[in-house]
Amino acid sequence: MKFVDEALITVEAGKGGAGCLSFCREKYIPKGGPDGGDGGHGGSVILLADKNLNTLIDYRFQPCYRADNGRPGAGRNKTGAGGSDLVLKVPVGTTVYNDETNTLIGEVVADGDVMMVAEGGRGGLGNTRFKSSTNRAPRRTTPGNPGEAFKLRLELRLLADVGLVGLPNAGKSTLISQLSAAKPKIADYPFTTLAPQLGVVSLAPHRNFVIADIPGLISGAADGAGLGTRFLKHLTRTRILLHLVDVAPVDGKDPIEVVEMIADELEQFSPSLADRERWLVLNKVDLVDPDERDEFVAALKDAFNWPHPVHLISGITGEGCELLAYHLMSRLEELAIERLEDPDAEQAERTWLDQMAEEAHERIAEIRETRRMQRKIVDAEDEDNDDDNDDHEMEVIVVRD
Repeated sequence: MKFVDEALITVEAGKGGAGCLSFCREKYIPKGGPDGGDGGHGGSVILLADKNLNTLIDYRFQPCYRADNGRPGAGRNKTGAGGSDLVLKVPVGTTVYNDETNTLIGEVVADGDVMMVAEGGRGGLGNTRFKSSTNRAPRRTTPGNPGEAFKLRLELRLLADVGLVGLPNAGKSTLISQLSAAKPKIADYPFTTLAPQLGVVSLAPHRNFVIADIPGLISGAADGAGLGTRFLKHLTRTRILLHLVDVAPVDGKDPIEVVEMIADELEQFSPSLADRERWLVLNKVDLVDPDERDEFVAALKDAFNWPHPVHLISGITGEGCELLAYHLMSRLEELAIERLEDPDAEQAERTWLDQMAEEAHERIAEIRETRRMQRKIVDAEDEDNDDDNDDHEMEVIVVRD
């Protein structure tokens, strides 16, 4: 199944039913009076988080959704039936924006979470509602109110505890295949990974965490180059970042320059994401002389004054991978205990996650608008060129004898 993490949909809630104009006409009940019932409420559009879904692809093929209208009222003070709510199932971690105003509506982050995105219209009032001591036979009713209608942008951000970042072919997919049962495609060419991959790292009963692998970053990723900005947003829900570096690259790139480049891309995309706890993982150490490893690690620490752990691994042989997994699990458990013991820690974490998500959304919106303007300029130039070609494509001379 194709991975789709964005979709534009139009939702329209149901219209409320009209109120009824009716008078009681029964034997032995003289001057029965008004008995028109109210109209039913229109159905609402509701999003439901479903853990069994992992893509928004269904909403690419069917972008329009409408809930049922309410039924009109009837005589004998019968209220019309309400319209059925329309429930749309989405993956856990879906964020909803109003596409016209670019404002956040809400998000569903746990299985079973529900969120109303369009409220149904209220039903109209029947003439019974307008009966009074001075108006015994009212003929006034009200129509039902229209339901809300919006154009929404659904954005999926994968829920993971640990996220992998690095250049293409740094070994991210190999690492996730070593740590978990995930089987991503692994090859020796750039951008082997075209969509995010999730893996569950299980160390013992009730000791597990989720790790996310996104397509590799390249220089200019924060400005839309490669696949970077499209999938960097999936790291905004992680608690720890693993920065994978190939210590023996085929192209001979300096690992220190690679670390600086990835750090700059993260900073440009989201300063809050760049400040996230980030561990340095030096991959493919099996290709480095054991006597030179300590000097290499020391040089990296001196170059960046690295405050977080540094691990040496080999994704192919598995060297250091198990130790890395246990250290990650221990750190995640420490963070969980801190949030439980400190009442302000959970709110601070929530604020940080929201800030990363908002910065990512704003950055992606800027890039999307820039690309839209560039397409307009290119289209306008193409139209001008077409006009010129039409004018000078052929010259016809009519000669009369």
